[in-house]
Amino acid sequence: MDIDDRGVAYVTFNRPIVHNAMSADFIQEMQHICATVELDAAVRVVVLTGAGKTFCAGGDLKWMENNISKTRAQRVEETIKLAKMLAALNNLSKPIIGRIQGPAYGGGVGMVSVCDINIGVETAKFALTEVKLGLTPATISPYVVKRIGAANARRNFLNARVFGATEAKTIGLLTDVVTVGELDQAIETEVKMILKCAPGAIASTKKLIDYVDTHTAEENAIYTADNLADAWETEEGKEGIEAFLNKRKASWA
Repeated sequence: MDIDDRGVAYVTFNRPIVHNAMSADFIQEMQHICATVELDAAVRVVVLTGAGKTFCAGGDLKWMENNISKTRAQRVEETIKLAKMLAALNNLSKPIIGRIQGPAYGGGVGMVSVCDINIGVETAKFALTEVKLGLTPATISPYVVKRIGAANARRNFLNARVFGATEAKTIGLLTDVVTVGELDQAIETEVKMILKCAPGAIASTKKLIDYVDTHTAEENAIYTADNLADAWETEEGKEGIEAFLNKRKASWA
């Protein structure tokens, strides 16, 4: 992980020889990175990408093979570690921008799904390949289904088909599709927009999105009223309104 002087954390999956496949060490390291980023107030946004030609090829086959030889309890324990890593990324209070520079398969699609914004190259390919291996996309399913919807999950979970970046954007997996040469500038554009916004307000809004998506209209009415009232009382809220009225930049911009 590299953090620049603006508070942008660049996190790169660095196992290009195995197409950035997820191993036990990979999962543990990502957990550590999430904990570090969450506690570092200087970090404003995370850019997640892969080294080499592939974003993430999913689970490492050697890791899967080792899991087969373990007891059921041990396999459940390993799966829970993966689930906790995905949850840590999904629940991170800082925005995550996925820089999808190449293909994502299986668990790699899960990693795409826990990002808040995803910019992918037009040559990227995607597939949910678990059923082809006699497995299921169980651990990543809460995030992938939420991202692309149940109908698109049925279309892609059940046949392991490969689909391209344009379709990935159509079903909501990608936010935008660009050429390889445009990728870094597209990421920088997203970063700059986030850096103009209040970090505390972003963190609160991420929680807001999750809450309103999983609660009733009646519950949301109460929660959202409290959420906005709380925001007005924060130093960020006071600073933001005062800066707007006086036509100046807010302190965090």
